[in-house]
Amino acid sequence: MATYASSSSLACLFIGFLVPSALPGSHGGSIAIYWGQNGNEGTLADTCATGNYAFVNIAFLCSFGSGKKPQLNLVGHCDPYSNACTNLTADINSCQSKGVKVMLSIDGGAGGYSLNSKQDAFKLAQYIWNNFLGGHSDKRPLGDAVLDGVDFDIEGGNPDYYGALAAYLQVLRCQCQGQGGLPASGAAMSFP
Repeated sequence: MATYASSSSLACLFIGFLVPSALPGSHGGSIAIYWGQNGNEGTLADTCATGNYAFVNIAFLCSFGSGKKPQLNLVGHCDPYSNACTNLTADINSCQSKGVKVMLSIDGGAGGYSLNSKQDAFKLAQYIWNNFLGGHSDKRPLGDAVLDGVDFDIEGGNPDYYGALAAYLQVLRCQCQGQGGLPASGAAMSFP
């Protein structure tokens, strides 16, 4: 019985997406893909060159909060902590030149992550801003590339402080704009 109910719900959900996209004058949304968790998925530049995606989420910043140093995990591609991922700058720039937004995806369902306070959220916002977005750091894991925003792929843990994280990132973006930094659309935040 539960199998029938869940199958019926899934079919209705599928039809709910399929029918409107088949109607005249309807427009589909932009397609996003997660990149970085499968060493056989090809390069980031190759992914963007397909022309299939409007967004590529670099996955994942999967360890952060509670006093932990944030860690980026790109499995079979490169080790960000030996500066082996700084060569992705050219790929990121290639994607962006094709109009593909390149985002940093945080969490992803694995790893040790949690935001247990506004202070945790503030520290993570500073780290993300300085290492992936419009800020400055001597040790940017992906080199000098400036990503277009952050994808919140939060699959567990305490959800209470992710709104604060987004707000802090927005404040950092606005401060940067006031100093002649990124344009208004340069660091758009993607919410779950």
